[in-house]
Amino acid sequence: MNLNSVSAVQLAKDIKAQENSFKCEVIVCPSFIFLSEVKKINGSTGIVKTGAQNCSNKEGGAYTGEVSVSQLKSAGIEYVIIGHSERREHYHETNEQLREKLQLALKHGLKPIFCCGEPLQIRQANQQSEYVKKQLEESLFVFTAEEVSNITIAYEPIWAIGTGLNATQAQAQEIHAFIRSQLAAKYSNELADKTRILYGGSCKPDNAAELFACPDVDGGLIGGASLKANDFLAIIALAG
Repeated sequence: MNLNSVSAVQLAKDIKAQENSFKCEVIVCPSFIFLSEVKKINGSTGIVKTGAQNCSNKEGGAYTGEVSVSQLKSAGIEYVIIGHSERREHYHETNEQLREKLQLALKHGLKPIFCCGEPLQIRQANQQSEYVKKQLEESLFVFTAEEVSNITIAYEPIWAIGTGLNATQAQAQEIHAFIRSQLAAKYSNELADKTRILYGGSCKPDNAAELFACPDVDGGLIGGASLKANDFLAIIALAG
């Protein structure tokens, strides 16, 4: 819930202007109110795609203030973030609700970015693998291999977001490899290898290269650093 109409549009323009130099796919996810304007800037054929930060777990109807997947689809939106740690924490979204959101997104042809990850107390208790496994099992693993092939996973170590703590390269690699192993066990090695798993814990220009060097880190879900064009563009360059 950052920026205003002027700064959001300018940020989108600054990113789009550098598109020809990108060597990776870039997805920009502004607040709902700016989606249409940003979509016009990004278009439908370039490297830069447009995504929403959230969606409703209801198909439609009398749910004032909510935004449905079908509404996003009708506006040309291609991606949607589901289960972001802030949605889980502040709005108490459950694994069951997130499964419903994933189901609707897949039904309407959007590509979900499904977030998972553990809070500090779970990490301190060394229970992060069990915690993340439960999130995957209750929200994601009910879908077929074909459906899951359209989903990107983002790992968010909640304890490393805005706290001054940072996940080490080894910590990031360990949990990313664990997630990939769970995909392989549930579906296949082929699906696990093809699934994009992004790192979403305070990824910045000064640590992005180290994180992206991990064998099982396929990119980043960028938070605060995406609000400044220079920082975001620097991270994009490192991802390429």
